[in-house]
Amino acid sequence: MPAAPRSAGTTLRRCLLNPLALGYLAVVAAVWVWIGVDTLLVTHADASTAAVWGFFVTAPTSLLLAGLPGPLPFLGVAAGALVQALALGAGYRWLASPGHGHGRTGASHA
Repeated sequence: MPAAPRSAGTTLRRCLLNPLALGYLAVVAAVWVWIGVDTLLVTHADASTAAVWGFFVTAPTSLLLAGLPGPLPFLGVAAGALVQALALGAGYRWLASPGHGHGRTGASHA
């Protein structure tokens, strides 16, 4: 019997709720917390370049929107984090599925 079609929300949730995607999002959040602490609590003689790391951890997607005016580059960071997490999660699900990765063929061995 064929599998029932999944909704887009179910597919997105399954791609985001796995260890690899959640770990990546935790790293992105930790970098932005560090940027916030550096910006608000550390005095600098000149401008801090800590915010650049927020774009690096979400590259290449965020770098596509880095040249936009105003606060739009920061929306690019959020979009980049989401796109990268979805890609990592999809890859994780593909490798963890039966018949992929670890040399498994999908057939059970006795």
